[in-house]
Amino acid sequence: MELGNAMELTNRFVFNPKEGIDNPTMVIIEDGERPSGPSPRLCVLKKEDGENFGFHLRVERGLCGHVVRHVDPWGVAEKAGLRDGDCVLEVNELFVADLGHVEVARRIQESGSQLCMLVLDGEEYEQAVAQSQNLKELASAQRGGDWSPPRLCHITRDHVTGLGFSILPVEGEKGKFTISPVSGGPAEKAGVRKGDRLIWIDGALACELTHTAISKMVKKCSDDMTVLVIDSKGEMSYTRRRMPILPALADAQSMPYRPKRLHLERAPNGYGFLLRHERTPAGHKVHMLREVDAGSPAELAGVKDGELLLEVNGESTDGLIHEEVVSRFRLSGQKVTITTMALNGQEFYTKLGLSPLLFTEDHCSTKKQTEQPASPEPSAAVMKLAAPLAKAQEDPQTQVQPSIRLCVLQRGAVGFGFHLGYVQQKPGTFINQVAPGGPGGRSGLLQGDVVVEVNGQNVEEECLEDVILLMKMGGNTLSLLVVDRPGYEWMKQNREPISAEKAVKASEVKEDVNPSHTKPPF
Repeated sequence: MELGNAMELTNRFVFNPKEGIDNPTMVIIEDGERPSGPSPRLCVLKKEDGENFGFHLRVERGLCGHVVRHVDPWGVAEKAGLRDGDCVLEVNELFVADLGHVEVARRIQESGSQLCMLVLDGEEYEQAVAQSQNLKELASAQRGGDWSPPRLCHITRDHVTGLGFSILPVEGEKGKFTISPVSGGPAEKAGVRKGDRLIWIDGALACELTHTAISKMVKKCSDDMTVLVIDSKGEMSYTRRRMPILPALADAQSMPYRPKRLHLERAPNGYGFLLRHERTPAGHKVHMLREVDAGSPAELAGVKDGELLLEVNGESTDGLIHEEVVSRFRLSGQKVTITTMALNGQEFYTKLGLSPLLFTEDHCSTKKQTEQPASPEPSAAVMKLAAPLAKAQEDPQTQVQPSIRLCVLQRGAVGFGFHLGYVQQKPGTFINQVAPGGPGGRSGLLQGDVVVEVNGQNVEEECLEDVILLMKMGGNTLSLLVVDRPGYEWMKQNREPISAEKAVKASEVKEDVNPSHTKPPF
C-alpha cells in the first residue's frame, strides 16, 4: 500500500465519542439521558446483640418529614448508607412520611435486629415537597408493580393429614427450597401456595439449612409450625433490590396470639381491672391484667383476665417496675390506649425470635360505654397536635395577669411526674399532663403551661427533642420557668419580656387536685 493511500484512510477516520474505539460498551450518556428527579435509597440495617442502629430520628422546625440525625461514625446506620439529614419515606416497606413521629419511632424499635429503610436525601425531599410530588408513589415505584410481599403462615397439624405440605430443594440453587401445600390441607388454609419459596421456618433461615435438617425439623414438630414464604416473582423483586426478606415485611393474617391495641375511657370508679406484677411459669416477670369487672371500660374494650400488658400509650412496659406502669396510667387522664396479649403469646413469639408488637391489631369494640363522656385530652405519652393551638381570645389592650412560675423539681421514683406536648412542625413545648402528687404537681406545674426556660436556658424556639435533651442533662434536679397559656399569649402580643424575676413562688400557686385521683385508676 502506498503512503498516500494510507494517509487518505487516516484522514477519513472520524472519532465518535458515543461509540468509543472498538468497544461497543463504551457509551457516553448525554446530559438529557441522565436520571432526573429525586432518587430514594434503600438502607438495610442489621445490628448484633447489645448494639443499636446508631442514629436518631427527629422532627425539626423548618424541615418536613422524619429527619435522620447523629449518625454514629462506623456504626450500623452509617455502614448501611444512612446519612445525616436523610428523610425517611418507608420503614419495612410501610410508608411513614404521613405518620406521627412517635408511631414511626415505635415501628423502628419493633423491627428487631434488622431494619429496612427507604430514605431520600434531605434536599431532594424538600424539593419534592415544594413541587407537590406524590411521595407515596415515588416510594412504591422502587418496588415495581408485579410483586407480592412475603407471608407468615402459622400451620396447625391435622390428626389425619398432618401439616399438609412438602418441601423440595430447588435444582441448581443451593440453599433454596420450594414448599407446596396439600389441597385443602392445614398449610393451604394458613396461606401457603403451590410453588412458594421457603425463606424461614420456625425462626431459622432456610438458606442456612440443608434439606435433611429441614425434614428433621418437620418430623419433630408436634402441633404447629410457622413458615415465611414468598412467590417467585416476589423473590425476584427483593433480589433485584438487594433487600432481605424478613418477617417484619410479611402479611401475617394467620399468626396466633396477635396483640390487641385497646382504647379505654375511664369511668368514675376507674377502668375496671387490677394490674399485678407476676412471674410466669417460665420465670419471666410480666405486668398482668387481673379481675376485669363485668361491664367496666376494660371489659367493654376487650380486656381479658390474665392478659399481658405490653404497652401503655405506645410505650413498652418491658423493663418498667410496677409503680412506673401505674404512673403511666395516672398521666393519661381520662383516656388510655393499651396493648395486651394472651400469656401463651409470650412463649410463642420468644421461640420464633420475633417481637409480638410487629403483629399488633387495632381493636375497636362494638360495645358502647354508658359512663360519662371522656375528657377530650389526647392520651399519647408525648402528644403531637395536627394544628396549632388556638390563640388567646383576649383583646391585646385587655389587662391579663400572667401566672409566671419557676418550678424546681427533684426526680422521684417514677420520674419528674409530667408529660410534654408540642405542636407538629412548630417550635415550643407545653405541659401536657401532670401526675397528681408527683414532683411536677408539687412544684407548681399545671396542665397547659408553656415552657419558657429549662435550667435557665430559653427553649421557646427549640424543638421537643432538644428540650428533652436539656432536661436530661440536669440530672435529678430540673428547673422550669413556665407561664399559663393565656398569659403567655398576652405577653407575646404586648411584647412583654418573660423572666425568672417575674416568677411567683410555687407555694403561692393553688392546685385543684381530687384526693381520690391519687389512687391507681384501676
